[in-house]
Amino acid sequence: MNKKILQDYTGEELSKIITPAFRVKQIKSWVYHHHALSFDEMQNLPKEMRVKLADEFTLTPLKTLMMQESKDGSRKYLFELNDGHTIEAVLLMMRDEQYHEDGGLKHQKRYTVCISSQVGCKVGCAFCLTAKGGFVRNLTAGEIVSQLTMIKKDNAIDANRRVNIVYMGMGEPLDNLDNVTKAIKIFADPDGLSISPNRQTVSTSGLSSKIEKLGLMDLGINLAISLHAVDDELRERLMPINKAYNIESIIKAVKNFPINARKRVMFEYLVIKNINDDISAAKKLLKLLDGIKAKVNLIYFNPYGGTEFKRPESQDIIRFQEYLTQRGLLCTIRESKGIDISAACGQLREQEVSNKDSNHAKLR
Repeated sequence: MNKKILQDYTGEELSKIITPAFRVKQIKSWVYHHHALSFDEMQNLPKEMRVKLADEFTLTPLKTLMMQESKDGSRKYLFELNDGHTIEAVLLMMRDEQYHEDGGLKHQKRYTVCISSQVGCKVGCAFCLTAKGGFVRNLTAGEIVSQLTMIKKDNAIDANRRVNIVYMGMGEPLDNLDNVTKAIKIFADPDGLSISPNRQTVSTSGLSSKIEKLGLMDLGINLAISLHAVDDELRERLMPINKAYNIESIIKAVKNFPINARKRVMFEYLVIKNINDDISAAKKLLKLLDGIKAKVNLIYFNPYGGTEFKRPESQDIIRFQEYLTQRGLLCTIRESKGIDISAACGQLREQEVSNKDSNHAKLR
């Protein structure tokens, strides 16, 4: 497909292509507030302009192939890109509506959307299903942004409702730094989705040199580190990328990263039964994060078919958490969501690929 993706462009870039400038604001309103899927819907634009834009741009860089809904309200999406490749994104219901006794609304629903940054991934973590399919390509900024707009449209989430964004789907965000940082700016555009960088979190496996580069941009985003181990030997087993970016280099980069005074650096720790779930690991983690304004998020390993790893026992993960919190390190256990659907990242894509392969085999 030769058409350009309109969502690949910032407002400033569009203003250099489309005149007069007020038309850009109208177009952004249609795309990001009304979730328009065609230029024909933009009735306040002259017909000649709509035709010209439709010849040059597409508003639909992806389409929904599959959606699974969990009992807890989570929704997992499999999107197909215009070149036929597929990616995943997840809508997480973090808090349902709450009401006062008189029936008045006390709290609105609170959402977090996990979005992908690549088709596949180069990092090759031993516990991750996405890695099994290898790396295909980076997503463009528009393909990243459109995951959220598609989800907001499908769930009728009001244009004025802010959501939290986590770059924690398929791929390593810092391995696609230019397009991810452009997406951050597009999300933050006050005439568009108006999602402040302090509502956006980049989750990285620890590419320390690129953490430093991202820090120098000082975008105001939050940082999350997928740590998962407290020594290089285990981390290299779980995450081969640790050979290039060891724990020491990551900690050094994090200490220099600009963080909002009210925020903390998140350290994600995937807890795997009999691998990294004992108190000796908790002791090492406490020492490792000394001097960092940190928060540890313990995550239950989510098993998938064919993996050697197992979900930890609840009492072990609670004991781990209590050891850290009792010694002053803020630590939470992430509530497991979407266990009854294909919750592990990459599962829907793997199912779809397997179905394609099966159908091809039948044809042969």
